[in-house]
Amino acid sequence: MKIAVLGGLGLQGRAAIADLVASDGVEQVVCVDTAPDGVARLGGLTNLARVRFVVPEGAIGPVLADVMKDVDAVIDLLPQPLMREAVQAAITTATPLVTTNYGKAIADLAPAAEAAGVSIMTECGLDPGIDLALYARAARQFDTITTIDSYCGGIPEPKAMAKPLCYKVSWNFDMVLVSQNRDCVMVEDGQRIEVPAGRQHDNRFIHEIEVAGLGRLEAFPNGDAARYIEMLGVTKGLQRSGRYTLRWPGWSAFWAPLKELGFLSEDKVPGVGTSPREFLGRLLGPQLQYGADEKDLCVMRNVFSGSEGGRRKTVTSDLIVERDLASGLFGMSLGVGYPASIVAQMLARREIVTPGLLNPLLHVPDGRFFDELARRGIRVSETVSWD
Repeated sequence: MKIAVLGGLGLQGRAAIADLVASDGVEQVVCVDTAPDGVARLGGLTNLARVRFVVPEGAIGPVLADVMKDVDAVIDLLPQPLMREAVQAAITTATPLVTTNYGKAIADLAPAAEAAGVSIMTECGLDPGIDLALYARAARQFDTITTIDSYCGGIPEPKAMAKPLCYKVSWNFDMVLVSQNRDCVMVEDGQRIEVPAGRQHDNRFIHEIEVAGLGRLEAFPNGDAARYIEMLGVTKGLQRSGRYTLRWPGWSAFWAPLKELGFLSEDKVPGVGTSPREFLGRLLGPQLQYGADEKDLCVMRNVFSGSEGGRRKTVTSDLIVERDLASGLFGMSLGVGYPASIVAQMLARREIVTPGLLNPLLHVPDGRFFDELARRGIRVSETVSWD
């Protein structure tokens, strides 16, 4: 099979390409990226004899459609504003596509995808992605679910922490800042509660969790929990749910006053030509880079509580993905690139054929998915406790 990776020379794209080349049955990987130095960026990481490079020039849509005509599936790792063009090209050519971006932005394309008979798997990375497959797996273990708390975050290993942020960049730092301007939806006492972006780092839901081997991590709201509850079909009886980002303690205390002062504003400053958020990205990003011998850690925990057979039950799933120092690939890159690669191969082999806009929570065979992750060294540990 042939699989194209759009944005293949980025951090996550390189991880996806390395995995595809190492996978049985993948004859060729088409790397689509505007950077002209693909051989240098991938050299030493994988077998370039099985990689074909395409450097787009001019309008991106026709280039994408031309590439898709000759492949069995596509992984979209382009910047989020280009997701629509990638999906439209996939619909036009009836080529199955995996994207790690949120499906809400292209919800209007669902009828066209269904009419074309093409599968578009959205939100298929680390978070969202692996966590959503865990939602599906956990739901089968309960008669009634009352609590779902989902945690995930990328942090530096303890020896790589640097004050005052205790944070370093394992993906696009500008997108890290953008995610800090996100409205959040929680469920508390069975009621939907909205946390506006302005209060994301100053609200009653911020708390800490204990992670074995790391200690205490700070959790702050950062997502729409209600959306996935509705998708899972467990709104009846559910009392609490939240989606949280994890950081080393002190993160919210650092950002709350800066946000209040407008440092994360998207509005252009008159006479300057840039927004405070863009300025912070350019100022801080270069100072928060990992050394060659430093690891990032992607820490995920999902906690499900409810009842089965009349007894109270809690299922806790834990996962840590760390940087591979031999290849230099970040844990964040592996945690996003591997799920996208696995599901793209499922689509290419027609193991997933449902047409339309899909989601890992509903449409990825989670048993096979987690087996494939484990083969790549990404293993989820699960504990079950009864009251």
